[in-house]
Amino acid sequence: MTITRERDMVMAATMYYLQDMKMESIARHLRTSRSTVSRLLKRARDTGVVEITLRPAHSRAPGLGRELVSRYGIEVYVVPVADSADDAERLGQVARTAARLVSRWFDSDMVLGVAWGTTLGAVAEHLTHKATRGSSVVQLNGAANTRTSGVSYAGGLIDQIGSAFEASVHHFPVPAFFDYAETRAAMWRERSVRRVLDYQSRTDLAVFSVGALTGVPSHVYSAGYLDPEDVATLDRAGVAGDVCTVFLRPDGTYRDIAINARATGPTPDQLRRIPRRLCVVAGDNKVVPLRAALAAGVVTDLVIDEMTAVLLADDAEAMP
Repeated sequence: MTITRERDMVMAATMYYLQDMKMESIARHLRTSRSTVSRLLKRARDTGVVEITLRPAHSRAPGLGRELVSRYGIEVYVVPVADSADDAERLGQVARTAARLVSRWFDSDMVLGVAWGTTLGAVAEHLTHKATRGSSVVQLNGAANTRTSGVSYAGGLIDQIGSAFEASVHHFPVPAFFDYAETRAAMWRERSVRRVLDYQSRTDLAVFSVGALTGVPSHVYSAGYLDPEDVATLDRAGVAGDVCTVFLRPDGTYRDIAINARATGPTPDQLRRIPRRLCVVAGDNKVVPLRAALAAGVVTDLVIDEMTAVLLADDAEAMP
């Protein structure tokens, strides 16, 4: 979009939403057609220049957001959903909100770090095109396992996000979990792997969800990434879930969980070095791993559906 057309978009949005002017009047003021004004307003909404939020009178979203902000000290975006909404609808609503935030925050000369998974796939589907310059999208954790290289799944997701921003893309072609910690340590010395690790270390904005072991298991637990013995080991260790395929207990601890020495995702310590860290959550089974992620301090911004936020708030009130 040219500078002139971008200025027209902002002017049209200002006159329509703030000054309550009719499209015909805006068209005359801008010396253009009513259809052009309509397109300018649509682009203003799609690019995040204008955001429209509906807050039903029965919704607890505003109060829930303030309550969670106060308790956890992070930015919280509670997405109102109908009580009758199923899991797919809840995820869709949350993914739309998260996609708008990512488009607003990510810009030229920035690095966007992305963890793969079902939730991030939904976010990618709702991204609108935003041209950037000198930007990069980097995969945060490996996706290969004994059944697949992970390229078609994680690689396709990363490519889709990179395309939305016209950004360069950096895949992480390693397993989600190595068989041996020694192999991981050796691979981390390879220049091809270190190049990706360097991009990860320069991430400005990380986007991820949390993985749940219970209810509807997250992709890492249901797609062949873990052997039954691994799952049993995690259960004995009291694991609540994972962030970027690094496993956490409910209190956020992770260092002495053996499988983490073989994991390829960033640790909570590494994630905390990233300035902005957006966690996207939808679904009742995500409450326990989300609490662990919050305890680990890896979240600066949270997008969560209203029903899950209610459970998180009630769960927090019940804690000693």
